[in-house]
Amino acid sequence: MQVISKDWVGYIRITLVMALAVFGASSLHAAEQDPWEGVNRAIFTFNDKVDTYTLKPLAQGYQTITPNFVEDGISNIFSNLGDVVVLTNDLLQGKVRDAGIDTSRILFNSTFGVLGFFDVATPMGLQKNDEDFGQTLGVWGLGSGPYVVLPLLGPSTVRDAAGRVPDSFLQPYPYMDHVPTRNVTRAVNVVDLRAGLLSAEKMITGDRYIFVRNAYLQNREFRTQDGQVEDDF
Repeated sequence: MQVISKDWVGYIRITLVMALAVFGASSLHAAEQDPWEGVNRAIFTFNDKVDTYTLKPLAQGYQTITPNFVEDGISNIFSNLGDVVVLTNDLLQGKVRDAGIDTSRILFNSTFGVLGFFDVATPMGLQKNDEDFGQTLGVWGLGSGPYVVLPLLGPSTVRDAAGRVPDSFLQPYPYMDHVPTRNVTRAVNVVDLRAGLLSAEKMITGDRYIFVRNAYLQNREFRTQDGQVEDDF
């Protein structure tokens, strides 16, 4: 398991079952998208070691000592902050209806939800969307490019890696002048995300590198196409 980026939660939780179902059919296509496999595997191994000896134990300890409702609340706060990224990319993709939903989510969760600690929007029927600039570039017609594994950040593609840059300016960290507060906030976010994957990672079987690569690529295609993905069968 790699050191966490936001995409880990998305593709592990949502698409591992889908990956198991279509794994064989898509393996060849995924391999064709991975021309730098040798380098990627080396970085994957490095990330895995960092995770095994640092992040995963921290996440296990965090989950052990943190009451469930507090852990859920912390996850909700960071999810609410992330809705700013989603909203911006809704607009860039011309998804006006989704932009209205995500605007409402931010308003309701930031006020009635006490800065996002409680997700009051979802029970109201305002379902969370999932957009980022990598997906926006895909909607604009830019191909994903080769698969890459980023040091400490995990799986990506050339397009998605580039998309991280503009998305980063929509997060609160660049605007937090107090360095200790910024670092603690980042650390809590990363550990909280990693804790959310402790149960899901048990589904990974076989060659971990290939499984993670295929699951990531399938998930990104699914999300970029809004679920309109043709079967390989």
